[in-house]
Amino acid sequence: MVMRYYGNKDKLFAAAAEFDLRFPDFATTDRTELGRSLVRHFLERWEGDEALVILLRSSATNAEAAQRMREIFGTDLQPLVATLVPAGESGARAGLIATQIMGLALCRFVLRLPPVVEMSRDEVVKWLGPTIQRYLGLPES
Repeated sequence: MVMRYYGNKDKLFAAAAEFDLRFPDFATTDRTELGRSLVRHFLERWEGDEALVILLRSSATNAEAAQRMREIFGTDLQPLVATLVPAGESGARAGLIATQIMGLALCRFVLRLPPVVEMSRDEVVKWLGPTIQRYLGLPES
């Protein structure tokens, strides 16, 4: 896949170096819906960018890809979480959110587990949203 889409690993990592999660401004989002909004946003990003899927696949066996994946989530996700949770908890909470999001992406887009692939976007949001909401320590709707 890397060769097909990027020619080599260096070109993949160059494409990934410019990648960001493009979070919208969640300031106006109802706090009881933030978990669901984050899951929906992540699904849109994973579905819309083959580079992120390839980077995830590569990160299991390539240290550079794994480091880049950590950077993406550390520079984009943790600062967002830090605006929502008590001081000193953003690292753990962002890490737990990342486990859910990357686990979902691995099962849906890389391993293509049938029950997960067959779920609609709304079903994934319904199931995973409350978990992300709990990690954020926010009330649910």
